[in-house]
Amino acid sequence: MDKKYYIDKAEGALLHTYNRYQKVWDHGEGVYLYDTDGGKYLDFVAGIAVFALGYGNEKYNKAIVSQAEKLLHTSNYYYSVPMAEAAEKITKASGMDRVFFTNSGAEAVEGALKTARRYYYNKTGKADSEIIAMDHSFHGRTMGALSVTGKEAYRAPFEPLIGGVVFATFNDLESVKAKISDKTCAIIMETVQGEGGIYPATKEFLQGVRKLCDEHDILLILDEIQCGMGRTGTLYAFEQYGVKPDVLTTAKALGCGVPVGAFLTTEKAAALVPGDHGSTYGGNPLVTAAVSAVLDIFEEEKIIGNVKQSGAYLFEKLEELKAKFPNVIKAHRGLGLMQGIELSVSARDIINKAMKNGLLLINAGDTVIRFVPPLVVSKADIDAMIGILSGVLEGLNL
Repeated sequence: MDKKYYIDKAEGALLHTYNRYQKVWDHGEGVYLYDTDGGKYLDFVAGIAVFALGYGNEKYNKAIVSQAEKLLHTSNYYYSVPMAEAAEKITKASGMDRVFFTNSGAEAVEGALKTARRYYYNKTGKADSEIIAMDHSFHGRTMGALSVTGKEAYRAPFEPLIGGVVFATFNDLESVKAKISDKTCAIIMETVQGEGGIYPATKEFLQGVRKLCDEHDILLILDEIQCGMGRTGTLYAFEQYGVKPDVLTTAKALGCGVPVGAFLTTEKAAALVPGDHGSTYGGNPLVTAAVSAVLDIFEEEKIIGNVKQSGAYLFEKLEELKAKFPNVIKAHRGLGLMQGIELSVSARDIINKAMKNGLLLINAGDTVIRFVPPLVVSKADIDAMIGILSGVLEGLNL
């Protein structure tokens, strides 16, 4: 059966919330995806920064299969071996003290927001807290996560959202200062804005926000759902800034394909108590076995070392591409293997043309292409990507 059969079958039953590309994937290998028509595609999307280890990592697959054969799920009223091991590994690796496993990044943000409001309530006895979020940010599609997402177009159809949220300007410390009140319980921001166009926080800004939080007893929530888990060249991007959050959200590459996220807190910020929060599936044996395996493989296969080398090479090659096509590429920015180029033309048009030539890319807004390949990507893979993309840009005749 051809791809049309599967596309028609899916469109006949799925809620239409995605404008999907007309591809049906069959399997993956390394940094390549293969469709049902036998096509081979170099993947610089990685499931939107999820498949850090590439497709078909033997150690990862064995860990999941082994756990599936033993125990998939139990209630959080009990403990499991994978949960205990994953919790110890992720807190140690991140430098945080406590962790709650969720099913997604958006759920991790929900838990982080509840943590901040509970912290404020414990301190003041009042339920009138406010949260400062950033313009152009993206934190997820659930009602709480959407409430702190700094894009009006995403929020407007679903108002009223949760109250007590105000927005400041990313990388503008004075803007943040102006929003602080005696009701502020937290400041939430991405260490590197992803959907907003690949904008890293400046060191001055993030260190300044950390100082403000310390001065006012406000929790700093760093959303590293996309930029965390090694993508920027350290396990978490905040490590490059000389700061530490009170609450950290993580997901995507945390499980490398299984649906798992987490929010982590310092001991001081661990305000939630029994009855405050829960999840039927969160932290079950299958997903935490995956988390545990991912953290082991990161260390054993020196994944972050490869990010530093490949990330630097990708930056160099994209700079060369920018110099070659100054009429098309207006800007280039990012960290590690989370980079973007801002275009003078539609990103979607370039993405469609690249796909026809065997390269998968993704946008971050209308005019930004982001590069978030598997973290095992090699210099040869980057060269192959640049070759295809360069050919596409040459064909524009601008």
